[in-house]
Amino acid sequence: MADQLDESVSNGAADDTDDQETAETGPAPDESVDTETSGGAIEPGSEAIEDVDGYRPLTRSTGGGGFQPESAGGAETADPTLDDYRFDIGNASFGFGPETVHGMDDRVQIRSPRTANYPWRVHSSLLIKAADNSNWIGTGWFISPNVLITAGHVVHINGSGVPGRDGWVNQIRVIPGRDGNTKPYGEATSGTFYSVRGWTEHGNPEYDYGAIILDTPLGNRTGWFGFGTYSDNDLENVTANISGYPGDKPSGTQWYAARKVDSVGPRKVFYDIDTAGGQSGSAVYRIKGGSRYGIAVHAYGGAVVNSGTRINRAVYDNMKAWKTNHAL
Repeated sequence: MADQLDESVSNGAADDTDDQETAETGPAPDESVDTETSGGAIEPGSEAIEDVDGYRPLTRSTGGGGFQPESAGGAETADPTLDDYRFDIGNASFGFGPETVHGMDDRVQIRSPRTANYPWRVHSSLLIKAADNSNWIGTGWFISPNVLITAGHVVHINGSGVPGRDGWVNQIRVIPGRDGNTKPYGEATSGTFYSVRGWTEHGNPEYDYGAIILDTPLGNRTGWFGFGTYSDNDLENVTANISGYPGDKPSGTQWYAARKVDSVGPRKVFYDIDTAGGQSGSAVYRIKGGSRYGIAVHAYGGAVVNSGTRINRAVYDNMKAWKTNHAL
């Protein structure tokens, strides 16, 4: 590892395991992804945003515009356990902070039945039960049939001040493509998690990333995203996309927004994309050559820009190892 704080750790056994473009790809069109329902045509070679009812990011200086959500899909029988999960997992480690919407909110809801389509089904609503059995929400995204990436503070709580709460969470329910009570791919429950020592031992926000391992290949039905490490100059010209499950919107609904990257650091990517608590762990991804690649893991809000843990070489190596070592 380039940095000892990036050493992989787990609530089970630990793994022993320069900016250059390196990428792990997602599935080919004939692997899990229905090209007729892939979320909009993406021209090969393009840097793009998703095709959502003509969505375009608002111009901050004018504050005009807005979006028309798609029509709602059919309702399903309510799952009473969903009501137990409403608060952002970030609050467990950091307390209740301000929302991270800057000016007019330009997120757009992705509704059922579209959440059952690629790429929206790659994003998963996470229902988290902490060590003290308190309940929380977050977001994760598939990088393989049974591995999801999320924020480190989703799988391991630090500094809560509540007896028995800190440390690895007990379990996480993973619900891909969820829309309220609608769960198009059902759900899977995990008790196997990874992060790195920089987060679990030091609570350093520059190391705030982790993984969820499933014992079933649910991702074969949803598809997954690639991920890559890219140069500063490349990332500064990238249009970043984020979709996830914020706690300031109706429970379990998915919301999307996009905007050009604002700036990058060695371990962080900054962007003025509206998010809110509950979206921790969302993919910050680019669309390149018709495919989607994670460039960061959304983790924090800010007064002017929000930020995610950059997929640098060390992060990439851990993600690849988690994916490879747990392949089903």
